[in-house]
Amino acid sequence: MFEKILIANRGEIAVRIIRTCKEMGIRTVAVYSEADANSMHVQMADEAICIGPAASGESYLRIDRIVSAAEIADVDAIHPGYGFLSENSHFADICESCNIRFIGPSSRAMNALQDKALSRQLAKKAGVPVPPGSEGVVENEAEALAIAKKIGYPVLIKAVAGGGGRGMRIAHNDISLMKGYHTARSEAEKAFGNSGVYVEKYFENPHHIEFQMVGDMRGNVIHLGERDCSIQRRHQKVIEETPSPLIENKFKDLRKKMGKAAARIMETAQYNNAGTVEFIVDDAGNFYFLEVNKRLQVEHPITEETTGIDLVKLQIQIAMGEPVRLSQGDFRFHGHAIECRINAENPYDDFRPSPGRIEMYYPPGGHGVRVDSHAYAGYYIPSHYDSMIGKLITYGKDRREAIDRMARALGEFMLTGIKTTIPLQQSILQDPDFRRGVYSTGFIEQLLRRGSP
Repeated sequence: MFEKILIANRGEIAVRIIRTCKEMGIRTVAVYSEADANSMHVQMADEAICIGPAASGESYLRIDRIVSAAEIADVDAIHPGYGFLSENSHFADICESCNIRFIGPSSRAMNALQDKALSRQLAKKAGVPVPPGSEGVVENEAEALAIAKKIGYPVLIKAVAGGGGRGMRIAHNDISLMKGYHTARSEAEKAFGNSGVYVEKYFENPHHIEFQMVGDMRGNVIHLGERDCSIQRRHQKVIEETPSPLIENKFKDLRKKMGKAAARIMETAQYNNAGTVEFIVDDAGNFYFLEVNKRLQVEHPITEETTGIDLVKLQIQIAMGEPVRLSQGDFRFHGHAIECRINAENPYDDFRPSPGRIEMYYPPGGHGVRVDSHAYAGYYIPSHYDSMIGKLITYGKDRREAIDRMARALGEFMLTGIKTTIPLQQSILQDPDFRRGVYSTGFIEQLLRRGSP
């Protein structure tokens, strides 16, 4: 059993990890930047260590400062959360060399899935379909144009590193391809320190479905069902739900097929701990591998609600060397769960960030409602980090109950002083197509074009 864990992150995910550690009797150490001195995770942890100024490049991304804090606090393990260093194999290696357990996949597994281009190659090796595209990093304009001519427009230019929609551009012709190629490379270099991009076929308004995977150190890999993440803007998720209405209503056999495909990818990579395999699915039920997220996902709570499994606890147990005590046959969905990401943004002003002080903060409650957040009345949202300030999760015996409960909870959420995505999410939940489960990745764009208030 670990006695003390350092959380190499901030915000709601740091709070989320601390809660599970407390339930397990494990002491916690928070690290924080100067901008986060009054953050909730700092107040909740048993110990807290400042690791630098506000800029993440001088704090949360500084491996040396985080490892020094871990050594000073004499911790057994580090949990990276998501984002920042969570998928950095060098960080995992350094942790292990310092005799500190990294709560996540091994550096070997990370390297096998090091970037999206390598992951495509591994998926093909595992016999999983991938979108037509380049075999690896595209080195110049001429190569990009040749690939686009071969597979046909539209195409997607994607950064091999990172995520969150950065370093991605859609091209419908040669001119937009050349412009998008250079823009994507520049954006990727600034965001991830890696300008590498690749090109693949772009599917107009597909469904984005991912599978939650867990693997132990003995080679056992299972999935815990799918999550539908198609409600997104600029490739960033806004609402997620499980099970997927597309699979439930139209393609029930896909759950088994996609789950097996996801397991083959993780087994080929010799993956251990929690991770997610992402796919796109077209209207005919054809699915294609997108990428592997080598960490805990933001939307993991909806899987917890429908399975009864604490994924953070499971991560810690696997890192301690315990086996996954579930077989694929044991897995069952129970009910339906939906998550709304509450972001400090104005959705009706091009999703402009809205940092500032929260004047009133009163989260919703009641049966089947869960709020994961680090916000409170008087908390100042810094402009240096991701704009998400919390996640609202509702659970119901079926999809209709989960939706009705979410609509009620969003209306109950009192949050003033800043702009948030709540009004947009309320509009989405009232939309007849969403309520019928008929939507794709272009849903929000179409809703905003229709002039949602």
